[in-house]
Amino acid sequence: MNSWRGKKVFLTGHTGFKGAWLSVWLDALGAKVTGYALKPPTKPSLFELCRLDRRVKSNIGDIRDAAKVRKAMLAAAPEIVIHMAAQPLVRESYRAPAETYETNVMGTVNLLEAVRACGSVRAVVNVTTDKCYENKEHLRGYKEGEPLGGYDPYSSSKACSELVTSAYRNSFFNPADYKKHGVALASARAGNVIGGGDWAADRLIPDMIRAALKGEKVRIRNPRAIRPWQHVLEPLAGYLLLAELLYTHGPRYAGAWNFGPDAGDARDVEWIVKRMFAAWPEAPGYVIDKGRHPHEAHFLKLDSSKARRELGWKPRWHIGAAIDKIIDWTRAYAAKEDIRKVCLEQISEYAD
Repeated sequence: MNSWRGKKVFLTGHTGFKGAWLSVWLDALGAKVTGYALKPPTKPSLFELCRLDRRVKSNIGDIRDAAKVRKAMLAAAPEIVIHMAAQPLVRESYRAPAETYETNVMGTVNLLEAVRACGSVRAVVNVTTDKCYENKEHLRGYKEGEPLGGYDPYSSSKACSELVTSAYRNSFFNPADYKKHGVALASARAGNVIGGGDWAADRLIPDMIRAALKGEKVRIRNPRAIRPWQHVLEPLAGYLLLAELLYTHGPRYAGAWNFGPDAGDARDVEWIVKRMFAAWPEAPGYVIDKGRHPHEAHFLKLDSSKARRELGWKPRWHIGAAIDKIIDWTRAYAAKEDIRKVCLEQISEYAD
């Protein structure tokens, strides 16, 4: 990780949950981070709690604004680009499908067009999702070469983002022509990411935390739905490792990569709820919402054997430890502790 000191990184989506955690980590590693994103999407927000506007150069802008993205990237002159700006919620994609496609598809195009115009860039990681696969409800995990798809607008838009990435890699950043263009481009697909500081609407862990802090029971949907749950630091470690290898070894690592949890961490929603409240006994508990809800996949799992084999990446915190870390973070937040310090302590513990 010492290789990040002094590196110029352009990070989109830095005001969001995952982006804020990655900003804290990159800053701690000594990287020079320039962020580009909308204003923090929630109140409270991890970005504001960690006072990241004092730690990174923050550009507030829409990824759909191609000219502004290009101007910000050219001004930053980064060596590494990590693209995380997105409309990240399945249920929101039903409410705003056009905006979801504009952000997740054309936002990727705008980002890669800015990379084409910026001669300093050497490595690019486009962060998508496990939901980019054509989900056939297999009991096995999906591998990187399997068909892309998406039932809902969010999943479909992320599959489109993967196709855009592949097309740009073939057409403009082809590994065979690396000596000419000097850019290594990859995409990264993670599971259901959880962690302290996520306040998004219509997501299981944030809904549970909001309800528990108010002394209310949480209403859960789809209690039998199985997801590949993982602490936010797991995929972020994968993105950092992948970006570093793209920077140092170029086209050898260009392509798509899964960063999912071990098979045993694919648990159903009700198991997660029970496990969390077992470790947080003062929380009021839960009820199952039996109303009608938009379609969501019932079973989804990633096969990350490629990342294990070729990158040397593997999960460190299993689901029980991940839940315990979320509760520790939430207790610290409720006690009004220094949240940046709490995040740094968890990062340090994870990285040791």
